[in-house]
Amino acid sequence: MNVPKRILPVIVFSQFSVTSLWFAGNAIIADLQSAMNVGIQETGIVTSAFQLGFITGTLLFAFFSVSDRYSPRKLFLVCSVFGSISNLLIYLVAYNLFSLLVLRFLTGFFLTGIYPVGMKIAAGWYKGKLGNAIGLLVGALVLGTAFPHLLKSFGGSLPWEQVIFIISGFSLLGGVTMYLLVKDGPYISSGTKFDPSAMVKILKEKKLRSSALGYFGHMWELYTFWALIPVILLYYLKINPANLNISFWSFIIIASGSVGCIVGGMLSKKIGSAKVAFIQLAFSGTCCLISPLMFYTSVPIFLTFLILWGIVVVGDSPQYSAIIALSAPKELVGSGLTIVNSIGFALTILSLWFVYQFLGVIEIPYALIILSLGPILGLISMKKLIYRDSARLDEQV
Repeated sequence: MNVPKRILPVIVFSQFSVTSLWFAGNAIIADLQSAMNVGIQETGIVTSAFQLGFITGTLLFAFFSVSDRYSPRKLFLVCSVFGSISNLLIYLVAYNLFSLLVLRFLTGFFLTGIYPVGMKIAAGWYKGKLGNAIGLLVGALVLGTAFPHLLKSFGGSLPWEQVIFIISGFSLLGGVTMYLLVKDGPYISSGTKFDPSAMVKILKEKKLRSSALGYFGHMWELYTFWALIPVILLYYLKINPANLNISFWSFIIIASGSVGCIVGGMLSKKIGSAKVAFIQLAFSGTCCLISPLMFYTSVPIFLTFLILWGIVVVGDSPQYSAIIALSAPKELVGSGLTIVNSIGFALTILSLWFVYQFLGVIEIPYALIILSLGPILGLISMKKLIYRDSARLDEQV
């Protein structure tokens, strides 16, 4: 059937708008130091609270088959409204670190009805071109994640309260736009039940196990790198005095990941998702290892390095979803993706905590090497997938 031309652009715009809630707390963390007695060391905790909320919501939504019981576009609207409200409450009721963490947890919980549900809405319209659609949606997620940093970069004078208001309003706009302009597609599936044993079954399958472990290695690095970007830039300026807009360059570095997602999706049509994921994971792992040396380079070289790292650190993400979705038995796709994603986001909490423990002992350049553990282990697992099963898998993907 012919899909209306507006469908994919609207889905991408709505996904971008609402996922701007993701790093809203991190973009204003410096302002909250005085407002709520929150130190820069708490950046990892604020991010972890959001991730924990997202994990909790993902598992509950899957267990009760929420996205199968209700229209996904209506669910998208409701969650965008409540996500916007929980973000707005940071200004209205938050007064210390604990209240901030509670509200970030709630915002993460409601994003459960945005990121995965947006994927399902796209799947309802694009049965044969889902890989390309997923690449665009993850690219929108990346831009949405970076957007709060862009707002904060405006002259360095935009108050954190205005950032909160703008992000909440933008999120609400995305939810309303999705509801009004996108109907439920003809391929919307329903009736899928959550299977807690799906992970065990997936780990028994070599191809699925390899891609899942590769994804876990990718997640160990991704969100900790994103959360640390302002800290990385501040440390660089400490040893290399220069005039840099921290918020603006944080936006550029994170947003560059959308290029990796989109270009990776295009390349996957020619060489397969497994190879694209492997190559990008290898490059991002290399960035982890050589990062200490880059702190002693010139500003242009350092920023270029971080942008390249930003491109490859997330560009493999859509490919793992595509591999699992296309390789898993039909009855395990929903539950398998849910559990794999939940474990992946749980690893981001562990990674953030682990790295921040070292920041009090070693300097940030050397703490970044810890992030390479994920890509190294992921590459070892993905190597089996590349060399043993790539021919058949690439045909599928």
